[in-house]
Amino acid sequence: MQHRPSSASAPKHADPLQRLLLSDAFDGEACIKEPMARHTSYRIGGPADYYVRADSPSSVRDIVTTCAEEDVPWVIVGRGTNLLVSDEGFRGVILTLGRDFKRMACDWGEGRITAGAAVMLSALVQEAMRQELTGLEFAVGTPGSVGGAVRMNAGSRDEWMGSVISSIVTISARRGIERIPAADIAWGYRTTDIPSDAIIAECEVSMKASDPFFIRGRMEANLARRKKSQPLGLPSCGSVFKNPEGASAAKMIQEAGLKGTRIGGAQVSDVHGNFIVNTGGARAEDVRALMELVRSEVQRAYGITLQPEVRLLGF
Repeated sequence: MQHRPSSASAPKHADPLQRLLLSDAFDGEACIKEPMARHTSYRIGGPADYYVRADSPSSVRDIVTTCAEEDVPWVIVGRGTNLLVSDEGFRGVILTLGRDFKRMACDWGEGRITAGAAVMLSALVQEAMRQELTGLEFAVGTPGSVGGAVRMNAGSRDEWMGSVISSIVTISARRGIERIPAADIAWGYRTTDIPSDAIIAECEVSMKASDPFFIRGRMEANLARRKKSQPLGLPSCGSVFKNPEGASAAKMIQEAGLKGTRIGGAQVSDVHGNFIVNTGGARAEDVRALMELVRSEVQRAYGITLQPEVRLLGF
């Protein structure tokens, strides 16, 4: 990993983005030509021009504003659990959130937990259980960060993040820092209408008090079901495709006879048809080609075009 040099060694002709990242005043850390395979659950991905951890709201604003002014592509990522980065990597800035976004506070009397976007979703679920608050049991065992879970409205058609969120805070170059009531957000199945240029900084979750034995029982049942039905022993991105309305992507893939199908090191899981796993040494192009094969076969068999749930970056 190639970290930023000190500001004293900054190139004489550094552009504004380089000067920002090389400045001693920048609150964070930047790496150049950082392999994204180190930062995705797939363990796949080529180098990003810049991989930047921003530790405060001011550093986030500085980065996105500079990128906008200099026309430099940027994306925000969490724990990389729903991400497939191309073998060529990403030409621009990959931004992740650090210190100030890892904080969590609970107001038990109001049934409210405030969590930074970089908090692990599993930590939020466990805190809700400790505080005897119900509403997040469906998310037990779900990897990734709170910010990513909010952005994609993680969950199922019956239970989802948006159902327990009361508000979110976002940061953007155009609008600065905003608090947005959950009622002003369109929450859909694995989707929201949160603007793509708005970085989720934190969310406020409101839940109801409940019997701790009830909460624990639901969590244990959900976790047992997840362990039984998902290939947790191999690198993956979770569900590759969204479930079509009234149908199951996994069931259609299985009935099309695609379980176990391989391209290179990528394989449609023998355990769950909607998981493509890295059996070892898989390239991003292997996964992408296998996704296209699955889509074409399901389209041929059912007349339905599966829509990716995994986020593709750098293709």
